[in-house]
Amino acid sequence: MKPWSFLHISDLQPGSPRSYRFNQAMGENADTAYKQLGEVEDVDLLLVGGDLTRDGAIHDFECEEARDRLGSLPYPFYAIPGNMDTCNKHTSVAGATGRDDPRLNVTAEQLDHFALFFGEFPWSFVHKEVRFSGFYGAVAGSGLPHEERMWRWLEDELPPAGETKHHVMVMHYSLFIDSVYEPTWGLQDKEEYGRWYFSIDQPHRSRMFDAFKRSGVDIVLSGHIHCRKPPETVDGVRFYRCAGIAMPQAANLWPDGDTRLGFYRFDVTEEGISETFIPLEKESTAEGKYGPGGHPHPEDRDYSLAWEEPPEEFRT
Repeated sequence: MKPWSFLHISDLQPGSPRSYRFNQAMGENADTAYKQLGEVEDVDLLLVGGDLTRDGAIHDFECEEARDRLGSLPYPFYAIPGNMDTCNKHTSVAGATGRDDPRLNVTAEQLDHFALFFGEFPWSFVHKEVRFSGFYGAVAGSGLPHEERMWRWLEDELPPAGETKHHVMVMHYSLFIDSVYEPTWGLQDKEEYGRWYFSIDQPHRSRMFDAFKRSGVDIVLSGHIHCRKPPETVDGVRFYRCAGIAMPQAANLWPDGDTRLGFYRFDVTEEGISETFIPLEKESTAEGKYGPGGHPHPEDRDYSLAWEEPPEEFRT
């Protein structure tokens, strides 16, 4: 087999100067990432692990820009949503941070909106004896039609192990934080809220992991945390918690965590799939942030603070 390569990137969140929440440093980091992506040679495809936008669920112009920038790269891309493109995993109770978490549950409308710009998901395809699959695990436990579709895809539609040499799975939320067998973290516990926010709850986690093993998944790529961790193998499945692009966070989540911004190149040979971390050439130190993090609702935003004229519907 002739060696070949693919890329994975996640959590760009460039925002837009037409938005209340534009952050100059995040925008510059995204610009750097796109520049470097455009300079990478001899790769077949790009996997985008969510958070293509900062406010894509609200602003079509952010989705349009992300689609156009990704589409201008010299290789095809395959994207799944992140919580900044849609919204968060479901809960019926508020967490310990004071955030109204149930109000931030992802909706069917947000998921369908993402698909209008970046294509339907979940998806799965084979390229040179490697199967690539991607889905949005945050719908687990939501009761949305997208959840039923996800489970049917994971458990009934993905082919069994052995049909390809490798199976690479792309998801946004990390399947787990410390152990695939850990219990669900408590969002009403201040010490555990971050771990709850970044991971998939039980029993959905175990159900997903079982589906991965049945379909021969040997690599799982996730983002969302913005902190890279050395890959670890559980029951033959190699898990990568990948770096972010917009900004670093969760520096204290793991003793061996690495908050440098960047993306992965994977090289496929007869011997297997190996990774190379490609850090951003420069991490922006620009200052200037208007809107807060999280998911503030439109009525809580002051678009008069935007750097550029916002669309008509956001002007006051």
